[in-house]
Amino acid sequence: MTIQNATIRIGDMLPEAKLMTPTEKGPAPLSTNEIFGGRTVALFALPGAYTPTCSAKHMPGFLALAGDLKARGVDTIACLSVNDAFVMGAWARDQKVEDRVLMLADGNGDFTRALGLELDLSGFGMGLRSRRYAMIVRDGRVAWLGVEDNPSLVEVSSADTLIGNL
Repeated sequence: MTIQNATIRIGDMLPEAKLMTPTEKGPAPLSTNEIFGGRTVALFALPGAYTPTCSAKHMPGFLALAGDLKARGVDTIACLSVNDAFVMGAWARDQKVEDRVLMLADGNGDFTRALGLELDLSGFGMGLRSRRYAMIVRDGRVAWLGVEDNPSLVEVSSADTLIGNL
């Protein structure tokens, strides 16, 4: 497993990119400006939908604290993965996400690479994925960032940790 150093830092503007989100009519494109511009976003990213840690710990933590995040000024809670929008949509239904979390697919990993937060899991047959992280984004600018050293852990990227940094 090869982990690259993050190039995105606190205070940086997020790079422009197009992500996909699942909708009832199929995948729909969203620009990073549409997602992050003029609002406070709690973004968490994970190596893959349906993977054990992501399904049992990371997503459930954000779902459980969605009300608390909104009460503390978060406009949008977003989950990003290097998966396609169909997988993200199916996983959202499986996790009973409803409208609490905006599901974002970075299918080709372009946004993830631009952040310098890619994770090479080729040795496990999973290819390029995202590192596990969480960030607070205010009007497109990174206000806080927590990146896990170990993709199997949900500590610095947890909803609890993010709330403590709002």
